[in-house]
Amino acid sequence: MQLTDNTIFITGGTSGIGRALAEAFHKLGNRVIISGRRKALLEEVTALNPGMRWVELDITSPDSIRAAAEHLTREYPDLNVLVNNAGIMPFDDAAGAIDEETMLNSVNTNLLGPIRMTAALIEHLKKQPRAHVVNNSSVLAFVPLATNAVYSALKAGLHSYTLSQRFALRHTSVRVQEIAPPWVNTDLIYKGDDPRAMPLDAFIEQTMAALATDAEEVLVDVVKPLRDNPGANEHALVNGFNEAIAANPIPVG
Repeated sequence: MQLTDNTIFITGGTSGIGRALAEAFHKLGNRVIISGRRKALLEEVTALNPGMRWVELDITSPDSIRAAAEHLTREYPDLNVLVNNAGIMPFDDAAGAIDEETMLNSVNTNLLGPIRMTAALIEHLKKQPRAHVVNNSSVLAFVPLATNAVYSALKAGLHSYTLSQRFALRHTSVRVQEIAPPWVNTDLIYKGDDPRAMPLDAFIEQTMAALATDAEEVLVDVVKPLRDNPGANEHALVNGFNEAIAANPIPVG
């Protein structure tokens, strides 16, 4: 991916990885538009980054996605990069009852959101001389976390969809890259400076370097061994991973 001379739309750009990516692209001179549901946060982030723009978006709402896409294509005709970053990571219990509202919100945010957002912009992106769709999945797409079973399954679904999407777009000007972050020290779950969480600045540095290549999957070093998980030893690796987390649980709140 060329890291300069782009017009980039990033969903979930008011905090965490989304905001950090937006600011990294902005510093390189790209035109960056961020989105989110909270207008005050959008105004705060863009005020701190003069020249950055924003659009309100509820990624769970098809109507909101449609309205945002219409605004973007009208106001930013050179838009050529979509970063599907918005996500939530609620805890759940795969051995017990699941809260219906929480589960559906997670499905609409983490899987249907990026599918719908891309579909709303894809014909516009195809008209650009060069364009990119960047889907932010997770290392949990490859090694599921039992305490966040629905989230892990949805990220695995997004990874699978990305593979199909990349193939389907192979004869167009649109390239598809997938970022699969490890546990990063953001407020996605709980920002508590846990030593197991990768510092955000280090994650962004490695991620931007990988995005600058033709890599289809953008993986920081710590993710690479886990990416190779599927295979005959998958159950042993997943069980060991979850036993280690269970012995030292992720703090909540």
